[in-house]
Order: sequence, then structure tokens, then C-alpha cells
Amino acid sequence: MRRRLRSFMLAVPALAAILLLLALPPASAQQVQTLPFDQAELIGDLLPTVVTIRAFMVEKSSTNTTDLGSPASAADHPKPLQGAGLIIDPSGVILTNYHAIADGSDLHVAFSDGVDVPGRILAVAPRIDLALVKVDPQRPLTAVRWADSDKVRIGEPVFAIGNPLGAGLSVTAGIVGALNRNIKDTPYDDLIQTDAAINHGNSGGPLFNRRGEVIGIATALLSPTAASAGLGFAIPADDAHYVADQLLRGGKLRQGYIGIKAEQVTQDLAAALGMAKPAGSVVAVVRAGEPTEAAGLRVGDVILSYDNQPVTDDRALLRAVARSTIGRAVPITVQRAGALQTLQVTPTDWPEPPTTVSGQAPKPATLVPPDLGLSLSTLTADLRARHGLQMQRGGVVVDAVIAGTDAFDRGLQTGDVILRVQDTEVASPQDVQAAIDAARRQHKMFVAALVLSQAEQLSGPHWMALLVGTTE
Repeated sequence: MRRRLRSFMLAVPALAAILLLLALPPASAQQVQTLPFDQAELIGDLLPTVVTIRAFMVEKSSTNTTDLGSPASAADHPKPLQGAGLIIDPSGVILTNYHAIADGSDLHVAFSDGVDVPGRILAVAPRIDLALVKVDPQRPLTAVRWADSDKVRIGEPVFAIGNPLGAGLSVTAGIVGALNRNIKDTPYDDLIQTDAAINHGNSGGPLFNRRGEVIGIATALLSPTAASAGLGFAIPADDAHYVADQLLRGGKLRQGYIGIKAEQVTQDLAAALGMAKPAGSVVAVVRAGEPTEAAGLRVGDVILSYDNQPVTDDRALLRAVARSTIGRAVPITVQRAGALQTLQVTPTDWPEPPTTVSGQAPKPATLVPPDLGLSLSTLTADLRARHGLQMQRGGVVVDAVIAGTDAFDRGLQTGDVILRVQDTEVASPQDVQAAIDAARRQHKMFVAALVLSQAEQLSGPHWMALLVGTTE
């Protein structure tokens, strides 16, 4: 457009050229229209507001009865939990998914600058799949800014930041693909769908708009494989912010309850109920002794509005009830036998506490026996063959690890080969024990062991710090 305009101007008299220049918008307006969106600068500002989270969970097989102090099998080897979170308060309060830390121990949080600190759980809301984690930073942190998720539009560009597959802090981009998705993950599903790649490990990480505001919390993916297929889902920011605020204020989430089961009115149900079009939720169960029975609600009533807000479907009704102020009467408009009625219902607390405050991620008692709970053997040709070891160097092979010990929690497992302890190469179990004893005499809390695991034979060994003293 500009090139054609400039060629034309060269062919006209000077006065005409001046008139054309005067007709152009001011320089500042042109600049605003043509400046590209600086995506890299925005993401650079957002990275410090996001963290990666890791923990360990021990999964026991149904046939294995290994208890604390017994040799561990592969069935109850600690499983790493990988997730992400967003900083919602500069004092070190982090919001994440509940499932990213559930039943985990040894919780650690890493920031975008590489600083890694221990974390503890403040409160959890399992029914909503959200949790708060607290860290003690050495300096004030950068907190996220929240968007109004009711204003999110299909097609809007978005960025997801998380810890996909445990690879570390990563950014993906896409658009909002759909709104109000129900994947039956929670009773309240109102999820934002995006094609920004979301994988395992993104859980708890934020979904940002182009203004750098959080519009959602990545929580799930749908895929025929274990990887992203372009169907990622996020809890809307309004819901996440509401839950986080309640957890911060009182340590728990109080959810309203009125004691009914309601179902969405479909096209066919609307026809059966004599309704011109589908709307609201039809009552299937009114539980005895609950608020809706006292209010006079009946099976077959169609709830059209709750607290003066339209009920678009059964999940919208559940969300509205959950947000109710406990003990305050709420008007409900229902259609009964073709006529409209307004009833008053007073929500109570959910009968089963939907939220518990754990204070600290549960961690089994850590054993530090004299031999660290390790059964060791000198590496022979037979043991190399048994464990599929290709290496030709010496070392000491791990025959078993006692469950509940520090070595077990840190991932040492049967078939691993210990090559060095501290600065000493080891060739026998006695060498390992001598190095451990020497560290204890020097009042060291840890020893550094150079370990080659079966999965790392090509990439090489890695150093592992093992607790040799007590933490008291």
C-alpha cells in the first residue's frame, strides 16, 4: 500500500503531494499501527512469575507388601511428580494443580533463574484440583496478573508456560480453541481449550494472554497418546483466583451445598417438558433434610436462574451454588408445570470437607542405617550379564535398597553401579562402607556417590548426594 502511494505522489504536482501528506495519519498513529508485537519481550517478563515443581510418590503394587525397612522392588520405586506453578504473592505463595503434588514428598520448587528451594503445602482443594505451595524466598518475587476470564474469546492468542515432561521451564503458543469444555475432570468443569502444546508436567502452569495476564491454569490434556494432540485444557482464571483467595484467607475452601441432583435440559428433554427451547437444569433428586427440600423444590422442577443469574447448564448451577455465601438466602427461579415460581434456598457447607490443610507435604520417616540401607556386591562378569551392564570398568553393584531410606527416596535402585564415593574409587562393598564411615567421622551430613544407572549407560554416570548423618 505504501509503495503504490509513494509512486503516485512522485507523479503529481508538489501541492497535491503536500495535500496527500496532510491527509495521512500522524506519525505516532502510523507507528502504533505498524510496530510488531514483541512476543519475546513479553515472555521474558513472564518467565520469573512461573516455577517448576517436583516431588516423589511411592507407588506400591497390589501384590507387594514391602513395608518401611524392607528391601524395595521396582514396584514401589519412587515415581517422580513433575509440574509447574505460578507465583500469586511476592512472599512466596504459589498456585498449582492438586494432582501435581498429591501424595508427594520432598517437594522442591525451581525458579526461572535456576534457584531451587524446598516447598511446603499450605492448603489443597482436591475437588477443584488446585493447591497452594509456600516457599521462603530470599527476596520478593514477581507475582502474576489475573485476567477476567469471562472476557476470553475463541481464537485469542495464548502462551502456556510449564515444565513439559520434566524438561524444564518451557513456552508454547497457540490460540483459545473453545470455551466451557466439560471433560468430566471435576463436577464444575468450565475449561478453556487451547492448542498451545500442553504435556504432562505443564499441570499447574499458567495460560497467558498477549497482555501478559493469566487467563487459566493448565490442568489436563486429551490425546490418543501420552503426548499433546493439540487439545489442552485450563481452569479459568476467575475460578482459580477465587479458590486461591479463599485458601489464603481461611486455609480452606468453603463450598455451598443445597442437596439436589440436577441435569442439563437437552433438546429432547425440553420438548418433553413443554419448553420452547432448552434452558436451565431439571431436578432429578431432592435429598431429604437438605436446604432445597426446606425451600420446597421438587423433582421435575427446571431451575432457570440461581441468585438472579441464568443457569446455562448443570455445571453452571453447581459452580454458582459452590460460590454461594453460606447461610444467606438465595432466590431460585424454577419452571413447574409450565409456570414460573421463585423460591428461597439457604445454602449450607458441603457435608464432606472438600478441602484439607496439610501444612507440609507428607514424607515417610527417613531411615539412615549404618550401611544406608544398601545391599551391595562387587561387580563381576556374572553380575554385569545379569543386569545388562555394558561397561567394562569396576565398581559396586546395588543388589537391593531398603524402602523408606534416603537412598531409596533419592532414586538409587537395584542394578545401579556405584563407581566412586567422595574422591575414592570403590571396588567392593567394604570400600563403600569405609568411605561412608570416613564421612561420618568428619561430621559430614552427605557423601557424594558417582552412580551409573542402567538407563544412563550411554549418557554416563551422575553424581548423587546420599544422607549419611541425621537431620536433627
